[in-house]
Amino acid sequence: MSWYVLAVAALVLFGVERFLYKVSAERRCNTAWTTFSFMATVAIISTTLFFLSDRHIPDPGFLVVVSLINSASFFIGTISQIEALKCIPTNIAYPIIRLNTILVVLFSVIYFKDHLSATQLGGIIIAFCVVLWMTSQGFEGGNASRQVTKGLVLTGIALFSGAVAAISSKFAAVHTNTLGFIALSYIMGSIFSMLSRKGLHSNAENSNIKDAMIIGMAMGLVNLGGFYCFLSALRTGPLSIIISVVGMHFIVAIALSSFVYNERVSLTRGAGIALTVVALVLMR
Repeated sequence: MSWYVLAVAALVLFGVERFLYKVSAERRCNTAWTTFSFMATVAIISTTLFFLSDRHIPDPGFLVVVSLINSASFFIGTISQIEALKCIPTNIAYPIIRLNTILVVLFSVIYFKDHLSATQLGGIIIAFCVVLWMTSQGFEGGNASRQVTKGLVLTGIALFSGAVAAISSKFAAVHTNTLGFIALSYIMGSIFSMLSRKGLHSNAENSNIKDAMIIGMAMGLVNLGGFYCFLSALRTGPLSIIISVVGMHFIVAIALSSFVYNERVSLTRGAGIALTVVALVLMR
């Protein structure tokens, strides 16, 4: 299977996962329990698959370091996104967070010396324009309340955390065992989630832990498939293009949120979604 097909598959799966973040936020689920259930699900399944497959690890020390960086950045990004969605709409939060694509592409071109064709470069430029456009449209009629400010700060944290997670994933995909990396990253993430459960608890939240656990498990199943496709694509494909493709998964989350939660999709947003499809075709 080509790296492009794997990247598109990751786009769809990550989009569904981010929609589940919205579901968790709408149900006011405890973020710590949702995140713990999510990461523990991935950790258990990926660890089982690791022991059933090729367990060769070229450099255990490297695996530990890159897993720690990835798990910490992904954990911070995850809780920041879920908490941000309690303050601002999906169609504002996700386009801003996806601006991390610019940081990752710049790093990839400079460090990995990615060679892009004119068509692929055009697709990346269109993808950037879509993110910027969707971001600017999200603030039409907005306000500057304390909740909105809090949401924007959290999206900024998620933006930088996501960039670090993506870059560390590229190093892991090329230099270590994929299932071992996923397993160790999510074991560490599960520990982070459990340690933070008191700090992320709020009396105003849904006290039904069952809801948080079920949504978290669903996130974990979808994320495992998406993360494996993402890492498999990174093993042979250029980070700059793959992150630009996968980075548009917020379109899937926005579309699902619009359908389920009646978040209005304006004509300009519809045009943004259409341009996303154009960008995907060009980056193939």
